[in-house]
Amino acid sequence: MGQPKVDTQRPVSDEVRKTTCYMCACRCGINVHMNSGKVTYIEGNRDHPVNKGVLCAKGASGIMQVTAPSRLRAPLRRVGPRGSGAFEEISWDEALALAVSWMKPLREEAPEKLAFFTGRDQSQSFTGWWAQQFGTPNYAAHGGFCSVNMAAAGIYTIGGAFWEFGQPDWAHTKLFVMFGVAEDHDSNPIKIGLGKLKARGARVIGVNPIRTGYNAVADDWLGITPGTDGLLILSLIHCLLAAGKIDLDYLARWTNAPLLVNEAEGAEKGLILKNAESQPFVIDKRTGMPAPWDGAGVQPDLGAVWQGHRTVFQHMAERYLAEEYAPEAVAGRVGIPAARIRALAAELARVAFDEAFDLPVEWTDFRGDKHATMTGRPVSFHAMRGISAHSNGFQTARALHLLQIILGTVEVPGGYRLKPPYPKPVEAHPTPHFVAAAGKPLSGPHLGYVRGPENLALKEDGTPWRIDKAFTWENPFSAHGLMHMVIPNAHAGDPYKVDTLFLYMANMSWNSSMNSGRVMEMLTDKGADGEYVIPRIIYSDAYASEMVAYADLILPDTTYLERHDCISLLDRPISEPDAAGDAIRWPVADVDRDVRPFQSVLLDLGVRLGLPGMTNPDGTAKFRDYADYIVNHQRRPGVGPLIGFRGDGKAEGRGDPNPDQMQRYIDNGGFYQAHVPEGAQYYKPWNAAYQDWAVQTSFYESPQPYLFSIWSEPMRKFQLAAEGQGFIQPPDHLREQLKLAMDPLPVWYPPFGDEAAAGYPVHALTQRPMAMYHSWGSQNAWLRQIHGKNYLYVPTKIWQGEGFAEGDYARVTSPNGEIVVPVAHMAALNENTVWTWNAIGKRKGAWALDEGGPEATEGFLLNHLISELLPEKGDGHRWSNSDPVTGQAAWFDLRVRVERVGPRDHSEPEFAAVPRVVPQGGERA
Repeated sequence: MGQPKVDTQRPVSDEVRKTTCYMCACRCGINVHMNSGKVTYIEGNRDHPVNKGVLCAKGASGIMQVTAPSRLRAPLRRVGPRGSGAFEEISWDEALALAVSWMKPLREEAPEKLAFFTGRDQSQSFTGWWAQQFGTPNYAAHGGFCSVNMAAAGIYTIGGAFWEFGQPDWAHTKLFVMFGVAEDHDSNPIKIGLGKLKARGARVIGVNPIRTGYNAVADDWLGITPGTDGLLILSLIHCLLAAGKIDLDYLARWTNAPLLVNEAEGAEKGLILKNAESQPFVIDKRTGMPAPWDGAGVQPDLGAVWQGHRTVFQHMAERYLAEEYAPEAVAGRVGIPAARIRALAAELARVAFDEAFDLPVEWTDFRGDKHATMTGRPVSFHAMRGISAHSNGFQTARALHLLQIILGTVEVPGGYRLKPPYPKPVEAHPTPHFVAAAGKPLSGPHLGYVRGPENLALKEDGTPWRIDKAFTWENPFSAHGLMHMVIPNAHAGDPYKVDTLFLYMANMSWNSSMNSGRVMEMLTDKGADGEYVIPRIIYSDAYASEMVAYADLILPDTTYLERHDCISLLDRPISEPDAAGDAIRWPVADVDRDVRPFQSVLLDLGVRLGLPGMTNPDGTAKFRDYADYIVNHQRRPGVGPLIGFRGDGKAEGRGDPNPDQMQRYIDNGGFYQAHVPEGAQYYKPWNAAYQDWAVQTSFYESPQPYLFSIWSEPMRKFQLAAEGQGFIQPPDHLREQLKLAMDPLPVWYPPFGDEAAAGYPVHALTQRPMAMYHSWGSQNAWLRQIHGKNYLYVPTKIWQGEGFAEGDYARVTSPNGEIVVPVAHMAALNENTVWTWNAIGKRKGAWALDEGGPEATEGFLLNHLISELLPEKGDGHRWSNSDPVTGQAAWFDLRVRVERVGPRDHSEPEFAAVPRVVPQGGERA
């Protein structure tokens, strides 16, 4: 009685537009509620395959991105010194004409003088294609800065990887183990999956130095010492081999374990033994004689010896049964007692083998053998940047795939399942193309998978073709490039100078560089002639980030609700293991500023530059805009960016361009799914039905069954070169590094940061919080309330040892510098590790924030403690702070000292405010 009457069904909109979220890399489906043409509310799309209606704080706060005061408003041309923030607004015609005046002479004379690198955009197939048509070898996206170790190690081992390439079989797995997983990637799908596991009573185990997020809800947590995950994994493999708890049938049928390793001295030692037709072979158990690895009815023998040559399996067993991998030998280093290591190995074995099951599904393998059932092993794994961002991360990721393989848990019921268009063998991917010629496009894509030294991006004199030195002896498998080395190398003129640096969504002057302060100096440094060492910088972003002040020309982008995007199978698809999926974004909101979608701007630039593929024979534009490109571009006949509604609108995967395709996607909620046929949903690399479907749906041009690579022949080729074999030879100073890092079997070695660790006993890490993905998240008005500042979290041993109290600050020192930052106590943390949330700290004046805001006063970055280069070795060489296999930035190798400095009210270092290019939030009427 007397209670107010609340209308719980009050309409919040007069229209709902369905599109795809961009607030992290999950690419969930969203319903954008509109009222009089304005965004009023964002919720999850219950019909979308990724999130099924679930939406996190990031996704819901997208409304604050499209209204953010930090949005850029018009093209800008620098009129004062770099870093001064002195710009003038210019028209788009002026901006594009200026860009063309810089780029056109480069294309006509030396295309490699343009370096085009992009951050966390999701249109990398398109931006890479544009750079290919320009003819510069200098293109890559942010993967070399993030998790290329995960992608490359997976492709080279199982033909897919963690994160976007696959996921656990949530419906059947009974034991789920996470290595190095934070909360920012794959957020909603993992939360949904964990909910399913918890509801079924399945076990979840987290291996991570830090217990937050997913690890906090795990049933067990192993607070491992950073950088030692690979050693722990190889110790688990040791235990499983010693106990005989491995899937021998799986190893024999589906991996290269039964192939023979050439034992003869010479140029082919350690390569897979070939027959007279240059094909690998196995020894058939039935006859004891050589037989084709893919022959009908062949039963490969894991224990065979042929003319002195042993199988991969025997080499693997010999290595990992060695006592150096026993739990007692590794426990002190990994920070986990031997008994717990043995208990985890026993649990993996028990669930994989004692709880195995069969699905009554008939299928036929690539050898023609018919199977009445599909055997399930209900153990699954997931891993991310935590194991990847180390200088031993590639081999650690390979070790984890090996662990999955010996348990027989990849592409089986209950295990780890790959998502179309994966799995794909290495051979299905391109090799990198890099030879620049005046006025011509590159002959193929920039990025790819190297098969041997002959694929390295080296000039005839042995110097690198690429400014980041990707695909060189220093980092042979750098499948995503080395974005963190672009500015240091360009500044040093090593291997050469560039003329124009073209960046998109890459906040290189702040949190997207390993040493922000030094990079700012590089961007503003002038030579003896008084000119900038990096002569021209063009930058595109939607927001006034820290990087804007360091550009000469700003091409302002739209927000994700104001443009078209293509989430294609060529980029970062939204597939599920049982369905290939892609999606679009489309302009659900009108643009109220003089900004343009960057992809359409690239097409416009391409026409003005006369780039092939973007112009008709008469020089006119081939595509009206990016939306027109999405619909009408064809990579090969009948295959375009999107697989749905092709041809007459009914074709799937292959078909002529359909002018109604974009509208069909919009009408379908912004996505499309092509479902894997029943009977083809597991054992994909070897399942004949899946291989046929993959050809039909355009992933392959012909069936490509393959074996998982326990022994990596491409890696062994680089070891052979380092040993002096072959015509293509590495520089002498890299031989020992190549011998170590390019081992064809997964190996562990200490992170390179350990070499300078004397006096720096503490590991220092960053994680992205669940409420933030891109650095724009901490300027979002809603998300700021969750993470307005960050602390350095300190374990109990250090907290008590240094006498810390609430409100204290700490001085944190590395071989590269020092910072003074606020601290907080955290018990659920490896005792020799400190950590913080990444990218919360902002530079004063950036992002339209108040200069006294907590992000700019108390917030901080660990970046100031990290360098793109390792400490001097005294040998005259610049050694990159990267994984020596892929070039991934080794963020997590950082070692520091921590000491109490007492209460403070601001963090250090303090940089002068970035001059504003947009009004401060609240100033605008």
